[in-house]
Amino acid sequence: MTGAFLTGGLGGFGLFLLAFALHPPRPRLGRRLAAFDASRRQGNGRWRAAGAYSGDHSGELRWRLGRWLAGLCAARGWEFPSLRASLSLAGVPFEIFLATKVMLAVLGLVLGPVLVIMLGLAGAHLPIVIPVWFGLALAVVFFFLPDLEVKQKADKRRRDFRHAIGSFLDLFAMNLAGGRGVPEALMSASNVGTGWAFWRIRDALATARITGHTPWQALGALGDEIRIDELRDLAAALSLVAEDGAKVRESLVARAASLRRRELADLEGQAGERSQSMLVAQLLLCAGFLIFLVFPVVGLLLGTR
Repeated sequence: MTGAFLTGGLGGFGLFLLAFALHPPRPRLGRRLAAFDASRRQGNGRWRAAGAYSGDHSGELRWRLGRWLAGLCAARGWEFPSLRASLSLAGVPFEIFLATKVMLAVLGLVLGPVLVIMLGLAGAHLPIVIPVWFGLALAVVFFFLPDLEVKQKADKRRRDFRHAIGSFLDLFAMNLAGGRGVPEALMSASNVGTGWAFWRIRDALATARITGHTPWQALGALGDEIRIDELRDLAAALSLVAEDGAKVRESLVARAASLRRRELADLEGQAGERSQSMLVAQLLLCAGFLIFLVFPVVGLLLGTR
């Protein structure tokens, strides 16, 4: 009965996919424009490097699958702004991320029944529903694993970026005190650092110089892209007081001090959390040791009775 039900369900789903492929819905004009834009650019707003996957067949296959999935998402109007910001920080193209999720889900869907079949060959007799549900569960878990990895990497890079912004503000204030203008001071401060955060700031400022935008507009756009509130606040402050160097310096020094205090508070909070976790681990270890000592005595008393 269960086999007939699964066979009928798969057959109906196959007929639905066949009908959908033969008579696809006509996309709207907005979806077509979004799909055209997505086919030309990557999901994180950068052009694909020519020959990036030349000679790598697996990478090229994953890239093609990712482009098709990204075009499908664009045609449906799914933008994922928060995910794109995290991917931009993590340095992962949107297309590669989508392809990885789908490929891992397929792997989990296949791996689940294979493991259950191996258990059946070993002698365990399981119903036919168990492999299907186990495969679906593994597919769901594998599908969300890239999200967890990207979120952890993006959170770490956001913390590093905020730390770099504090140093950048100090360097910017020093350049303003030396008599430089706001654009020159921004570029000079960005050229001092060697980390990836300074590279992103330097790249944004250089792009703004080429395109004719102001440096604070470039910093604001970078803050919107990677969702760093400190960059947005700096861009807003520079746009308001770009002509008043003294007030800019005072504001920058105050912002840098505020960032350092916030970072110090975050570090103290993380240290407190780790101390509490170590205390809980020690208590559990002591409880296990006491159980190890008391268990023979309790067993002896119960056996005596």
